[in-house]
Amino acid sequence: MSEALGALKRTCGCGDVGSEAIGQEVTLMGWVNRRRDLGGLVFIDLRDRAGIVQVVFNPEWSPQAHEKASALRNEYVIAIKGKVADRPKGTENPELKTGQLEVQAKELFILSESNPPPFPIDEDAEVAENLRLKYRYLDLRRPKMQRNLILRDRAARSVRDYLHSQGFLEIETPFLTKSTPEGARDYLVPSRVSPGQFYALPQSPQLFKQLLMISGFDRYFQLVKCFRDEDLRADRQPEFTQIDIEMSFIDREDIYRTMEGMMKVLFRDTLGRELATPFPRLTYEESISRYGVDNPDIRFGLEMTDVSGALKNSEFKVFAETLQRGGMVKALKAPGDLSRKELDDLNEFTR
Repeated sequence: MSEALGALKRTCGCGDVGSEAIGQEVTLMGWVNRRRDLGGLVFIDLRDRAGIVQVVFNPEWSPQAHEKASALRNEYVIAIKGKVADRPKGTENPELKTGQLEVQAKELFILSESNPPPFPIDEDAEVAENLRLKYRYLDLRRPKMQRNLILRDRAARSVRDYLHSQGFLEIETPFLTKSTPEGARDYLVPSRVSPGQFYALPQSPQLFKQLLMISGFDRYFQLVKCFRDEDLRADRQPEFTQIDIEMSFIDREDIYRTMEGMMKVLFRDTLGRELATPFPRLTYEESISRYGVDNPDIRFGLEMTDVSGALKNSEFKVFAETLQRGGMVKALKAPGDLSRKELDDLNEFTR
């Protein structure tokens, strides 16, 4: 039977239990991530968005709580009261932030029971997308999905803090607007009060940010939803979010400095990585000459090498005709210490 929460108040998140709480009583609430019954003892991995902590039920500490713990199953929502203690030597789990600690339960409240979930929640197993979407509320409990959303929140907060520190104003613009010619079809919303007329959802807030610049709001930004009625692409959905920025009274160096600063802060706050600024710069001509594209992925270090001299006497028609017309032949020079598999991977990448 499910129990009422009553006057219970949790003292911290499961993943926030730290060594400073050893010897103290805490109240935790969350989902049963995993249960292990070792006969005399019952172990529960209790999970919330902050992380996981091990909870131990021992009949010597509380016979009633231990008896109730035998009924627990994965994804039950529970609350527990107990004392924080060090784990016995040799049972620590270095993969968990709380892996050196456990909570010795004195009271247990079963807030909500659960049927067996249709796919594992406690691991990043491959699950069919249609099943994930059918049970989206369960999918969003999975560690990978929670990490993604927490990372997105951290990124949004980092961008906002940085741009505010640079004198930008965050200004919200309307979603219901007029159609603008921006290269994709608009999503249309019929107007009830004006029959036969339609609003368009913005592909980007182009009109509004231009109004803001003309009106004297010389530094504007927003994390804005954009809508484009077009086929899916690898990096775009019909509805997506972009960081929209406008500045007045600037030159190119101001743009470089502001954007490089934002990326530096973003990588530091989300991934803990420090980027060196200013970033390396390539002209269009240099990029095409060295990599063959204007947006090279320089992580691979594969640059094009002019081999025209070595092929000047080639009988291969394509090479010979190219050189006769004054062109050149370039090739990718792969490092000599690559394995066969690495070379095959590089060949596949460059196709």
